[in-house]
Amino acid sequence: MPVETRSIRDRSAVGRFPSVTHKFLEDEEEEKEEPEEDDAEEENACQRWLRKVWPCCCPKPNDDDVTDTLANNNEKENGINGRKPVTGGSELDELLLKVQSIDLMKSKSGENRTEHHTNLYQRDDFIIRRGQTFLMWITLSRPFSRDTDKLHLELKTGPLPTVSKRTHVIIPLVEEVKDGRWEAAVVRQDDKKMMLSVNSPPTAVIGRYQLTVETTCANGQAVSTHDPANDIYMLFNPWCEDDTVFLDSEDERQEYVLNDIGRIYYGTSNQIGVRTWNHGQFDDGILAACVFVLEKSGTPRSGWGDPINVVRVISAMINSPGDSGVLEGNWSGEYSDGTSPTVWSGSVQILKEYIKNNGKPVKYGQCWVFAGVFTTVLRCLGVPCRTVTNFSSAHDTDVSLTTDVYLDENLEPIDHLNADSIWNFHVWNDCWMARPDLPPGNGGWQGVDATPQETSQGSYCCGPASLAAVRNGQVFLKHDCSFVFAEVNSDKIYWQRNTDGTFSQIYSEKKLVGRFISTKAVGTDERIDITDLYKHTEGSVQERIAVETACSYGSKAEAYSCPAAKDVSVEVTMDGEGPEMGSDAELTITLRNDNSEQRMLILHGQVDVIYYTGVHKATVRKDKMELDLQPNEVNSLKWSLEYKDYKDQLVDQAALMLTLSGRVKETQQVLATQFIFRLRTPDLIIKPIGKAVVGKKMAVKISFTNPLAQVLKAVIFHVEGLGILTAHKIHYGDIGSHASVSLTEHLVPSLPGPRKLLASLDCKQLTQVHGVTDITVEE
Repeated sequence: MPVETRSIRDRSAVGRFPSVTHKFLEDEEEEKEEPEEDDAEEENACQRWLRKVWPCCCPKPNDDDVTDTLANNNEKENGINGRKPVTGGSELDELLLKVQSIDLMKSKSGENRTEHHTNLYQRDDFIIRRGQTFLMWITLSRPFSRDTDKLHLELKTGPLPTVSKRTHVIIPLVEEVKDGRWEAAVVRQDDKKMMLSVNSPPTAVIGRYQLTVETTCANGQAVSTHDPANDIYMLFNPWCEDDTVFLDSEDERQEYVLNDIGRIYYGTSNQIGVRTWNHGQFDDGILAACVFVLEKSGTPRSGWGDPINVVRVISAMINSPGDSGVLEGNWSGEYSDGTSPTVWSGSVQILKEYIKNNGKPVKYGQCWVFAGVFTTVLRCLGVPCRTVTNFSSAHDTDVSLTTDVYLDENLEPIDHLNADSIWNFHVWNDCWMARPDLPPGNGGWQGVDATPQETSQGSYCCGPASLAAVRNGQVFLKHDCSFVFAEVNSDKIYWQRNTDGTFSQIYSEKKLVGRFISTKAVGTDERIDITDLYKHTEGSVQERIAVETACSYGSKAEAYSCPAAKDVSVEVTMDGEGPEMGSDAELTITLRNDNSEQRMLILHGQVDVIYYTGVHKATVRKDKMELDLQPNEVNSLKWSLEYKDYKDQLVDQAALMLTLSGRVKETQQVLATQFIFRLRTPDLIIKPIGKAVVGKKMAVKISFTNPLAQVLKAVIFHVEGLGILTAHKIHYGDIGSHASVSLTEHLVPSLPGPRKLLASLDCKQLTQVHGVTDITVEE
């Protein structure tokens, strides 16, 4: 590959107003160089002139290296009278440290793609997932010296890569890579070849990166030439616990990320049909097509690290109105100039046709086609996704969160007012992610819809809408929870026109909308009903509370009678620092009646385990209480959750959330509150033994008592202290049920003054166990 040599002078001329030199003046201007210029630069100018006249006698530098070179004119270095010896271009190139080849080890069967779960993609591109390390080989022009040489990697994505926007990434060479940052470390060196371990953060921007390597030595810098064959595709990582799209079930990852065949349901609630859909996310060219879809959106690459943003962009780009997206919708029945929506049986042909025609919308699609392609694109990019069908699906057009039917004085429909509709079925998608932008408990499955129905913030997109928020009627949370709520749980309300032109509610149907919400089961072709994720049991108190809560934010809040009074309140409190892991959790529920009359209410309670990201894990208990509150009474109830109820459901850094909801019988007032609490883990007790003196051996004793009635398996202690102990792990083994253990660690302080020794314990059954002690080290 040819070598491009860039002089220092040429670089300094680059700016807002670069100098312009006419061709016929080049030689004359070089003859007018200032006498103070370095001799080496004059010699190089002469050599360039000689090569023009006698190319056979003055050949260009060799082109064996894949490197652009940049030489430093280091004055007063090993030269006569303090001047640098005159060096020819080819000789200077030989002194530089240059990259001769890069091997990303991108074979489908290789370690990188197997470890990153990208070995199913049917191309030999380098495809990896963020938040995970990968290996690569670099061959240099000579052996790398850690004492005198420097090296770093550069990744660039988008038309204007910028470091501050994370689209231009500089990856330094460090001794040991750490999680959560771009870093590289040498793990093996074999003469001129080096193997690097490169780590990316779990928040990295996804997409296609260009890779170059820059080296520096005493004789100058060299930058490898960009080779498109070494471009890197970065994807979301459902296997990485710190990625927003992390999904902790391997069976579900296999289904919602890696399964390239799906099932889509259609028909009516009484006659459910099914068809198989070829998602084909690993087919040759589909990953490039999915990245093309993102690029076609014109959205800034800096936002491509956030799956919430990416999902919204793709939701808009699957349909064509306003942005020349993938599919053009057509519900007319006339498809002669395209393909009938019922003909499609997969996404591959659609996406390939879209990229082949440089982003011209493919004709035609309807809801199941939009949803099938949406699933393909999200799974291809690493976002867990499934296709969902809702039977008797409402389309709310006026943000009332009701499906409205308008009748005249004679009970005849008023057609021009009846814009709302109920579809036999509608197909959309669920995608999985945490929602750090919402209150805790709203992570997990999110409803997204690519069918162009209503605009959201100016674009035909919908979601991601938290299913937890939809279920509880919290339609004020973003994105588009109100629209999804209306699709699955709106009441159908009939309005009659009065003689004065106003309308009165005359009838409502409460169980018509949102039935048999269906998706393919994990690991089988069976249909599973997921209606309970979208709404409470139809007709239950919780479901009615959710409907009335939602509609209070709609344009027809008057459709539901407001309570005559709001004189009953509920509050949840916790004593002290809260319950400890392994023990029963105790809280206090305080009910207050501020009225002079008696109040009766039914209170529903539910306890859920949630991840620290807010994602719902499991429901561990449900309660129902009927209470009578005397006039002006304050009633404090002791509430407890036994260890046996939650012990099998806890996950890493899990919290518990108590949700209370109810209704006052006399006033129809709704009561609702949520209380999140953490189970405290025990501390490690660290006690220094002996006097701490620089250079002298001492010991510390670490003690721990297992709070659980189960054995802790494969326990690992981690200890470290700046200036007193280098970080290292101690593989302890098993710790019995409620057993107390201690271990002694010997250390030699290296720095005087106040120091801290830290220790932590980790195992599958128990995490977040820490300890710290202060140690004053004497000289």
